[in-house]
Amino acid sequence: MGDRIGTITLIDENLVRATIPGSVRMGEVVYVGEERLMGEVIRIRPGLADIQVYEDTTMIRTGEKVEFTGDVLQVELGPGILTEIFDGLGNPLRKYGLFLTRGVHYPAVDPEKKWEFVPKVKKGDVVVEGDIIGTVQETPLIEHRIMVPVGISGEILEIKKGEFSAYDTVAVVKDKEGKKHELSMVQKWPIRTPRPIKERLKLSELLETRTRIIDGFLPIAKGGTGCLPGAFGTGKTVAEHQLSRQSRAQVVVYVGCGERAGEMVELITEFPELTDPDTGRPLIERTIMVVNTSAMPVSARESSVYLGVTFGEYFRDQGYDVLVLADSTSRWLQALREMSGRLEEIPGEEGFPAYLETRISSWYERAGKVRCLGSDERMGSVTIIGAVSPPGGDFSEPVTQATIKVTGCFFGLSRRLAEARIYPAIDPLISKSKYFEDLAPFFAEKGYPRWVEDVELLKGYILEGVRIKEQIDILGDAGVSDRDYLAYQLSLMIRDSYLVQNFFHPVDGATSLERHYFMLEFLREIIEWAKKLETLGKEKMREKIAKITYELIQMNYQKDYQEYAEKIRKELLKE
Repeated sequence: MGDRIGTITLIDENLVRATIPGSVRMGEVVYVGEERLMGEVIRIRPGLADIQVYEDTTMIRTGEKVEFTGDVLQVELGPGILTEIFDGLGNPLRKYGLFLTRGVHYPAVDPEKKWEFVPKVKKGDVVVEGDIIGTVQETPLIEHRIMVPVGISGEILEIKKGEFSAYDTVAVVKDKEGKKHELSMVQKWPIRTPRPIKERLKLSELLETRTRIIDGFLPIAKGGTGCLPGAFGTGKTVAEHQLSRQSRAQVVVYVGCGERAGEMVELITEFPELTDPDTGRPLIERTIMVVNTSAMPVSARESSVYLGVTFGEYFRDQGYDVLVLADSTSRWLQALREMSGRLEEIPGEEGFPAYLETRISSWYERAGKVRCLGSDERMGSVTIIGAVSPPGGDFSEPVTQATIKVTGCFFGLSRRLAEARIYPAIDPLISKSKYFEDLAPFFAEKGYPRWVEDVELLKGYILEGVRIKEQIDILGDAGVSDRDYLAYQLSLMIRDSYLVQNFFHPVDGATSLERHYFMLEFLREIIEWAKKLETLGKEKMREKIAKITYELIQMNYQKDYQEYAEKIRKELLKE
């Protein structure tokens, strides 16, 4: 494509304008200037193309050349991307270093590493797009399934077995026109285009997060979407780390988008040392990280979120349940606003572009539980949870509102709860999950018939507790009835022993569904028992509920929780 050369006529930070050498398409990748900085065409005018450059444009001059490639921005997918840390353009950082020279790009898949390829088909078999032709044990936790690329089907002419690099030919397929296709373990995919599927499926299975307030009050389904908005210091990043560690997703993709460099350094230093709670293996063996700090060019933030979800779809297509976490989508959309301003587009609310909601919804739309391409009818899912950073914790700002509209779960982080050191600071009174009723059959099938009923009971006490607290604040304890006072004390007990969870404790940090249901049933038992306390007076009532609350908190730290519950029954509930 060397003959398709334009010339730079304008430079405005990461926006570059260049003359067009003939026909150019939207989203086309270009290389800008003598240093060949990567960019992407984002607007076309007669004779001119506006380009967002993904790297620092300092020292680039007007009159320098722009090379148009004819390709759109795409990423290589293959064995070795698990355990890797990528920048927003898909450059692997673990091998080539955290500070890459401008204009230098590396393949996402290591071309030198050898993999043991085990074929799953034989010569003469007929395969279609998405069929698995072989496997590679990428990590002890994840088997990488090598698929026939989209758009290829036919007869297997040759299939190999043994040790190969990811780019070596491992199979040859002849299509019905007689054309031969050499298949390696690597395939490319444009990051802005959703990977094709056979069918979208109903979301009917819980994505277990082992976080009580989420699995209980605000459950998220496999293939669902959620947002985690909160002001600075309310625990967004800690909550996302907890989800990445404890969720029962088989593969996790973490996108650090526009976060502070210190946080990202801490993350990429500590994350590889974390262990998977189920297997004891390093958590990084089933994780991909995409990092893009606030110091990097803003346009690269957008590519990082699309890169992350493309990785997620690739493993979904292999039949895995994938969780994609983005922290935070606000930084991406602030970059969008910045670029929109440079393009002199008519601004929408608070300066964001008019297509803000469209851009957010098209990204979250890539979540889902699907029947994958291929003849084996395998299923996979991508669940997306994005953190949102509303300025000053104002949830009415455009990004938060647009995100709430398109996501199924809203985990609203409260500054009031965070300041009271109640963590996770997800406020159950403002949060919601649209999957709650849809997942009722799932809990029943798992052997938890009263799960929904129990949760509704606890929710009722939390809501009632807030109402009574307002009365107590005005009238004092004497201003409410004994029955209301008991309900208020029980709401505090539920908050402190059930909703509060210590993510850093080895036992309390993760609550399995079995243990969770036991807690729900035990709390129901205590609420029934507490009804007889109404006649004891407020002081005695408070004293007894406080004792039980303390013991329930201690129970959260015990491995043998059933034995501890029996102790509470014997010592306190028989009084």
